[in-house]
Amino acid sequence: MVHYEFRVEGEEAGQRLDHFLVSKLNGPSRSQVQRLIKDGLVAVGGRGSKANYTVRAGDAVAADLPDPAPAAPQPEALPLDVLFEDADVIVVNKAAGMVVHPAPGHASGTLVNALLHHVDDLSGVGGELRPGIVHRLDRGTSGVMVVAKHDASHRELARQFHDREVEKEYEALVWGLVQQGRRIDAAIGRDPRDRTKMSHRARYARSAATRVTLARFLNGVSYLRVAIATGRTHQIRVHLSGIGHPIVGDTVYGGVRKQMPARLRPVLRLERPFLHARRLAFTHPADAARRLEFTAPLPADLQAVLDELEAHARAGGT
Repeated sequence: MVHYEFRVEGEEAGQRLDHFLVSKLNGPSRSQVQRLIKDGLVAVGGRGSKANYTVRAGDAVAADLPDPAPAAPQPEALPLDVLFEDADVIVVNKAAGMVVHPAPGHASGTLVNALLHHVDDLSGVGGELRPGIVHRLDRGTSGVMVVAKHDASHRELARQFHDREVEKEYEALVWGLVQQGRRIDAAIGRDPRDRTKMSHRARYARSAATRVTLARFLNGVSYLRVAIATGRTHQIRVHLSGIGHPIVGDTVYGGVRKQMPARLRPVLRLERPFLHARRLAFTHPADAARRLEFTAPLPADLQAVLDELEAHARAGGT
């Protein structure tokens, strides 16, 4: 993101906000500026606004412009853990550290680059930079993802995600004691103070629900399985942090502790948030009578930490 700040001068007052920004920013068209405003990337006096807002002398206008889009992704012979594949879909176990699709700073080495090498003709519905991508996982999150191999499959899978017909279950390790059955209903949107984060404080937020299906307390931390009906950006991380139980190892949402008892020190080896997409179930996009379900085991880095924590908990260590 590139951040801009402007002060409306007397002779500039009376313009629509979108016209004012087009005159100030070098390059974006009026429609692109309107999209920025709609996406909450423009603020007047620290608050979101509308394109037709009439600017006044002295108004402080801030705008965040996304970095230029990278070039079209190229096929790369990267390791790909394929769980299932047919003519319509490919299901993979995404490795932690792999970005799903190209973005500023990640033009190569992504899941899309690997898929383009593996699959001859991915669905184009997702756009040039996101072919076949129906949903995504954060860079530090491992686990099951489904990718559409053609446009009809893409549209049907997107419908299932939109209509909340897809079952998604994750494994997480969080700080503190969380009760099994806990449900979190809290809308999520872009954080108005930090555009790289999501939060409950967003002016334009979308509903989101997270449910704890299993919880096991390990003497200071809790191992959880959580199901999400929605799939908002950073949803599980934001929801768990919001109730005071951030995911262990999450540097963005308060999941890192500098001091802890010896029994919890295995978590210091974590190089990412302890979050894994364990299970994904959906209806086959070309066969409504066929329900598919896939699971991916906890990766070795997370399993090793969990094993040590459980051993300490059984031994009653301090």
